[in-house]
Amino acid sequence: MSRFYLTTAIDYVNNRPHLGQAYEKICADVIARYHRLRGDHVRFVMGNDEHSQNVFKRARQLGKEPLAYCDQMEGEFRQVWSKLDISFDDFIRTTEPRHRAAVQEMVRRSHAAGDIFEGEYEGWYCVSCEEFKPEKVLVDGACPVHKTKPEWIKEKNYFFRLSAYRDRLIAHYDAHPEFIEPESRRNEIRRLVEGGLEDISVSRAGQAWGIPLPFDPKSVVYVWFDALINYVSATGYPAANHTDWWPADLHVIGKDITRFHCVVWPAMLMSAGLALPRQVFGHGWVTFKGEKMSKSLGTGVDPLEAADRLGADPLRWYLTREVAFGQDGDFSWELFEKSYNADLANNLGNLVNRVTSMAHRYRGGVLTGRGVAADLSRVDEARKSYEAGLLRLDLTGGAAAAMSLVDAANELIARREPWKLAKAGDEAALDAVLWDAAESLRVSAVLLSPYMPGSSGEILRRLGVAHDPASLRFDVDSKWQADGQRSLQQGSLLWPRLEPAEVPARLQNEAPAASTVNVTTKESSVTDQPINPNPPAPASTPVAAPAAAPAPAAAPADNRISIDDFMKIDLRVARVTAAERVPNSKKLIKLSIDLGSEQRTVVAGIAEGYEADALVGRHVVIVANLKPAKLMGIESNGMVLAASPDGGKPMLVAFDTPPAPGTRVR
Repeated sequence: MSRFYLTTAIDYVNNRPHLGQAYEKICADVIARYHRLRGDHVRFVMGNDEHSQNVFKRARQLGKEPLAYCDQMEGEFRQVWSKLDISFDDFIRTTEPRHRAAVQEMVRRSHAAGDIFEGEYEGWYCVSCEEFKPEKVLVDGACPVHKTKPEWIKEKNYFFRLSAYRDRLIAHYDAHPEFIEPESRRNEIRRLVEGGLEDISVSRAGQAWGIPLPFDPKSVVYVWFDALINYVSATGYPAANHTDWWPADLHVIGKDITRFHCVVWPAMLMSAGLALPRQVFGHGWVTFKGEKMSKSLGTGVDPLEAADRLGADPLRWYLTREVAFGQDGDFSWELFEKSYNADLANNLGNLVNRVTSMAHRYRGGVLTGRGVAADLSRVDEARKSYEAGLLRLDLTGGAAAAMSLVDAANELIARREPWKLAKAGDEAALDAVLWDAAESLRVSAVLLSPYMPGSSGEILRRLGVAHDPASLRFDVDSKWQADGQRSLQQGSLLWPRLEPAEVPARLQNEAPAASTVNVTTKESSVTDQPINPNPPAPASTPVAAPAAAPAPAAAPADNRISIDDFMKIDLRVARVTAAERVPNSKKLIKLSIDLGSEQRTVVAGIAEGYEADALVGRHVVIVANLKPAKLMGIESNGMVLAASPDGGKPMLVAFDTPPAPGTRVR
C-alpha cells in the first residue's frame, strides 16, 4: 500500500468559509478519495489559521477572548466541511500545543543555522493579507487583492535570510519541475526567484497573540511563518516518527499564496534540514461575477446556501466538472442550475431511473448477466482516461471519463430499444441489454465516487451491489463484470429536474391549464397544448379543428398564409435527453430536450404512441418560438410536431440522419 499525504491551505477564522475556500477543499477531497479508491494509505489534513491579527480583532469586536472565539469558529468550519462531505483525516489548529512545539523547533533550527537575525523593517503592510507589500504591487496605492490602503509600519523584527536560498531554489525547480504545478505558476515563481529575493520578517514585536520566539519571548512568530509549519506539525514533528508521513505528496493552495508555498516554505525547510514536499499545486480562483471571492470584499457565496439549494453532491460536481483545476472559473446560480439539469437530472439521474424501472418492468427487478462479452473498448478507454486524468490532477478530465459511460449506456438503450425486445419476446437479447446498461452505470458510479460519494453510494445500492464508497477499490470494482445476478431497487428521482420557479403573471393569464385540444393540419399535428383565450394572429398558429372530424380537409384559399408568415414559425430540431409520463394523464409525456444552445422542458401528447424510455436520444421537431404554457401544472416551452392519422396514434417526424440539435427546419 502506497502512502499519500495531502494538505490544503489552512483558513483564517475571522469569518465563516466562502465558496472559494470550499472549492479548494472539495478539489482536495476528490483527490484524497481517488487515492483511497486506488488503495493508497491516505492522510488528508486541513485546519484553521488562528494567530492572525484579523482573528484577534474580530474576537475583540465580539467581546470574546481570542481562543474562545477560535473554539467557536472551529465548530462552524467543521459544520460546513461536514455538509460538503469533506473526508479529512486530521484537522489542525495553530493554537494547539503540537503546533506550537513544531514552530518553536523549526525557529530554533533556522536560528542555529544563522538564517534568523535581528534588524529593522519598514514598509506597507496589508492587515487583511497579513503581509508587507512592495510599493510596486500596489494599485493606486491600495492592496490589489483587498482594495484597501495598507498601513506604513516601521518596527524592529527578526528576519529570515531568504536571499541566501535563491540558487538552491532554482536548482530544485530545475531538478524537480513537477514541484510547482500548473506550469504557468512554475514560470511565475521562477521569474520571481531569478530576479532576486529579499530577506523577510519572521516576527512581530509587542503582541501577545501568537507563538513566542524561543529566544525572544517578547516577540511572536509572524503569522505566515507560523502557519506554513502546520504541514509538518500535523505529522508529529519534531518527534522522530514524523517521517512516517513527511514529506507531503501534495499541497493544494490558491494561486495568490504560491510565493509563500513555493519560495518561502521550501527555503524554511532547507534551513531547518527537512525534506521538501513533492508537489505544490496552485489552483485558480472561483470568482463571483468576475470578482475574487473575499469575505472582506463582500463577494463571497455561502457554500451552505449552495448545498442547501441543490445538494452537496451537485455542488461538488459543478465545481470539479465545470471549473478546470488550475484555472479561474466563475460561479453563478444560473450556471449551477444548468449543470444540475444537464448532467445530473437529464443524464445520470435519468439513466438510474430508466435502468431500475426497466429492470422491474421486464424482469421483476432481477437482472442476470450470462457471461456474454460486451464491447469493452469504451469501458477500457474510460478507465484509462479517468486514471490518467486524476493522476495528473485533471479533475475535469476524470469527471468527463466517468460520465462517458453514462452516455454509452443511454446510447445503448436508444440503439437496442429493450421495450421492443420485450415485446418481441427476445429474452436473451433483453437480458444482455439491461445487464450491460446496468453494468455501465455501476462502473460509472465507482468512478464518480470521489466526486459525489453520497450519490454514488445510493446508485450502487439501487443496482444491488456493495454501496459503501470507502470500501471500493479501482482495480477490482471498476472492472466489467459479465455475469452474475443482482436485485435492483427503485426509488425516488435522485435529482428532480429544476423547472422555472414561476411563470410571469402575464403568461399565466395567456395560457391557463384548463383545457387541451388536438390540433390537426394537413400533414402534421401538434398535440395536447392548452386552448389560449387570447391567441396570436392566425398567420403564425394552426387553426383548431374538432377532435372528431372525419378527415383533415384542405384549408380554404382565404386562410392560406404567405411565406413571410410561415417563416415566423421557428421550427427546430431537438434531441430528447429525458422523458417521463405525466402522472394522471393518458396522453402527456414530459420531455427534456437539448436545442443545442439551451435545454428546455416540453409537454407533448404522444403517450398513446410512444413509451417514455423509447424517446430518450431521439430527435424531434418542435415549434421553438411558442409562448410558454402550463399543462397539468408543468410549464411547456414549445410544441412537438407529430402526424395524427384518423383513429391512429401520433407519429413523430423521423430522420434518416438526424441533424444537430438546434438546426432550423424550413
